[in-house]
Amino acid sequence: MKFVAISDTHGLHRDLTLPEGDVIIHAGDFCDVGNEAQVHDFLVWMADLDFEFKVFIAGNHDLIAADQPETFREIVPENLIYLENQGTEINGIRLWGSPHQPDLVSWAFGRTRGRAMEKCWEKIPLATDILITHTPPFGILDSSGGGRSVGCEMLAKRLADVSPDVHVFGHIHASYGELHQDGTHYINAASVRSQTGLINTPIVFEYH
Repeated sequence: MKFVAISDTHGLHRDLTLPEGDVIIHAGDFCDVGNEAQVHDFLVWMADLDFEFKVFIAGNHDLIAADQPETFREIVPENLIYLENQGTEINGIRLWGSPHQPDLVSWAFGRTRGRAMEKCWEKIPLATDILITHTPPFGILDSSGGGRSVGCEMLAKRLADVSPDVHVFGHIHASYGELHQDGTHYINAASVRSQTGLINTPIVFEYH
């Protein structure tokens, strides 16, 4: 199957040029300010995309998903798959998605580093083929604009046990790209480079 990965569109989703594929994955921060109109526009846009499967998680900018979870789930169109510490299976491929990230505790899905983050990642099943998180793991495509690694240490620790074939994330715009390491294909699919708009193309990968 052909997967198309995007993330961190921050309300600029309609400016994207998407390649054809079977599955699209959005790894969070579909909103910028998170108001109701922006959320509605994103959901309508994604529901209308020409993909057989459409999977997404939330990120730290997606406040409605964190503050009004039941309301948010009610407005998600039926043809979208929203994952919040949940899994789904597509043609036998096991996906798991989580929106949490360290440090930004006043934003959506923020947790303090250490045990609070560890509790989030304990939920990831060992039998996960494609993992979708908003944050990168520590040391993997997680360098900020200033060159500092800001990914999650506890996620990196959990990955040693889970070892997914593919790990899609975003959050750290400056580290867009791909890395193959220790049997996992890591993808930072951040679409927006801060302050300069959409500059990164969707990342495509095959998985069977």
